[in-house]
Order: sequence, then structure tokens, then C-alpha cells
Amino acid sequence: MSLIESFVQNHVDLLKRNDYIDPSLYKEYGVKSGLRNEDGKGVLAGLTNISQIISEKNVDGKKQPCDGELWYRGHRINELIEDLGDELGFEKIAYLLIMGVLPDDKELAEFKTVLGEARTLPANFTRDIIMEAPTGDIMKSMMRSILAYSYYDHNVLDNSVGNSLRQCLEMISTFPQFAAYAYHSYNHYKKGGSMYIHLPDPSLSAAENLLSLLRPDRKYTPLEAKILDTALILHMEHGGGNNSSFTARVVTSAGSDTYSTMTAAMASLKGSRHGGANLRFISMMSDIREHVRDWYDRDEVAAYIQKIVNKEAFDRTGLIYGIGHAVYTISDPRKIILKDYLRQLVREKGCFDDELALLENMEAVAPGIIAKARNLPQPPDPNIDFYSGALYYMLDVPPSLFIAFFAIARIVGWSAHRLEELITSNKIIRPAYKSVMKTEA
Repeated sequence: MSLIESFVQNHVDLLKRNDYIDPSLYKEYGVKSGLRNEDGKGVLAGLTNISQIISEKNVDGKKQPCDGELWYRGHRINELIEDLGDELGFEKIAYLLIMGVLPDDKELAEFKTVLGEARTLPANFTRDIIMEAPTGDIMKSMMRSILAYSYYDHNVLDNSVGNSLRQCLEMISTFPQFAAYAYHSYNHYKKGGSMYIHLPDPSLSAAENLLSLLRPDRKYTPLEAKILDTALILHMEHGGGNNSSFTARVVTSAGSDTYSTMTAAMASLKGSRHGGANLRFISMMSDIREHVRDWYDRDEVAAYIQKIVNKEAFDRTGLIYGIGHAVYTISDPRKIILKDYLRQLVREKGCFDDELALLENMEAVAPGIIAKARNLPQPPDPNIDFYSGALYYMLDVPPSLFIAFFAIARIVGWSAHRLEELITSNKIIRPAYKSVMKTEA
């Protein structure tokens, strides 16, 4: 054992003892733990024009839970997806979130061209930066790529709106390559697999390029591209109060540059309580597949779900990942959209019927089991992770890329929030902390 390891081992208890704060003090001083009220509602920390979540409405003067709604720049997400039809809409919705309005055909064509041309990485960047330090932590590799990319920017510290917009668009364009190349490098150097470094096609959409970059044969079906495109749109932004978008605004308010801001937002997203939740869902599903013999038997599925809730199985936390949401009390509108695509994908591939049956049985029994165990007033509804995780699994996306896909989408929301913060605020976000330390006589 090294000297520093020995020191740490001998001082952990001291650290825990002196850093512990009695939870009752939060109530005594009216402090909102996690910037949340006791009922889970967020404490207002700012204003935004970008997005909104609606989870309750006034009925006869009283607030009542309602089916969840997600709005982007004054448009319901359900209606935006419906209006797209078969069109791949990542670029159109990205324009909406960043610019504030839907583009016309000419504006959209120009925007697509700009993003397509920005997909080119600097010479030898993939070899010298991404392949130089392969890791299974794709998010960490992407963070390294973001910071390294900044060294190629001659105006890296220029925080003007125009320059920041350019930097944001370049990040949106290059994120798929950062992720795909990081995975292929890891798969080759650490796992002994083949490595594919395909060049992006400027004429393809973000979703098409992502599938093309990942797959050895670069092939995908129109439905696969549409499903991934829709999932990316649904993950772009979420109400402005999510942890990573707030991080982007806090770092922006400090006067930091775009690359540092996006790296900080990535660090937030990769946490297990934020974007990492879908990995826990996949791990849970693997465990359930292993221990439930008949996926069509609802009673058997229910019995094992009960074991997980009772902390007798899986990770012993009692949590059913993918069920329930911190904001949506009745339904997650994003989940409803993805559930329909899941069924379409199962039909197209002609397989995964067993997987679909398992998911539907879980959706039928898990909410009631959870509600009874926790004395909830109503059963929680599956959230977007419940179906996005399943869709990525059926699209043969490696689990190590799940959070990276989230980042490829959410970079749009982070960009919108960074630009809005630059335009509307000139103050650093500096929250107050109540000191409860004991003073020495």
C-alpha cells in the first residue's frame, strides 16, 4: 500500500465525521436540499424561453397532476414529432431550440449545409487524441476530445454571441465522431475487436451519420434512422432545470469559454443520477432476463420485480430503473412516442418479440408493486429510459455508448442555454450556503 493510500484509509472516518450534516437542519433553516422542495418541485433558479415541462394544471383553483407535456420554444414535442412525419428532423428541431423559431426550407437547407461541413475534424485528430488513450468510459474520452478540440480554435476565449454560436454548432457536428471513434478505438485496443474509422457524409443527417459511423457496413434502414432521429430529438432538451443544462448555465455565467462549459455539462450528464440512469436500466434488464424463465408469464415477471423492490435481487437498492420520474407524475410524453417506435422496430426486424413481451409485462406490473411498497398515491409511469434503453439495445448500440448518445442530443440544449445565458444575464450564478459549523472558543 502506498503512502497516500494508507493516509486516505486512516482518515476517511475523520472526514465523514466532520463533513456530516444532520438532515433535520435543512428543514430548520428552510434550505432546499438539491434545490428541491419536499414535494419534489424545483426551486426557481432562473428564467428561460427555451423549453417547459408541464406535469400539473389548475382544476377549480387547485393544482392537479396531469399527463406530462414537454414544450420546445412554444411547441408541444408531440406535435413537432407528428408534423415531421417521415422526415428526419434533428437539424430542424436543433435550429428551433437554438434560434427560437422553426426554419423555412431555405433556412433549413443552409443550416444542414453548415452542420455538414463542420463535421470535419482537424488533421490527425482521431489518431493523436482519440486513439491515443482508448477507454471504455466513452464520455470521458469525449470530454478529452472537447478540450483538445479547443486548441485548434484561434478564438477559443472569445465569448461573444457570434463566436459562441460558431463553437456550439461545431460541437453539435463533431460529437457523433467523438463518440463513434472513441468506441471503435476502445473496442480494438482494449477488447481485441476490429476498428472502423468511417468518414462522415456531409449530405446525411445526424442520425444517419451516427449509424453509418458505428456499423462496419455503414448500412441502416430508414426506420432505424427515423427511430434514432426521434430519440435524439426527445433527448435534446428537458425543461431547462435539468442538472447538466444548469451546469452549462452556471459555467457560462462565470465567463468561461464554450469548450469548458460543454466539458462541465458532460461531467454532469455522465453521473449515475443523470444520464447514467439508462445504463442501470440495461443492467437491470440483463438481470431480469437471466432470472425470469418465461418472459410471457406476467406472474413470474411480477414475482421477480417484487424481489427487486424488496431489495432481495439485482443491486439490492429496491429501485426499478425506468419507472417513475422526478417531474412527470402521471406520464412522460417522450416515453409514449418511443413506445410506438419500439413496436414498429420489432415488426421490421422480425425478432425481439420476447423482449417486447417482457417490457410490456414489466410496464403492467411494476408500477403497482412500486406504489404499494412505497405507499404512493398513484402508480408511477415508465419514463423515457424504459423505452430508449430498449430501442438502443435493439439497434445494436453498445451499452457503453448509451450515455454518449444522450450527450449527442443534449449538446443542442446546452448550446441553447449557453447562448441564452450570454444574451440575457451579466451576473455570475452564485448560490448561498447557510453555515452550520461549530466555532471553536
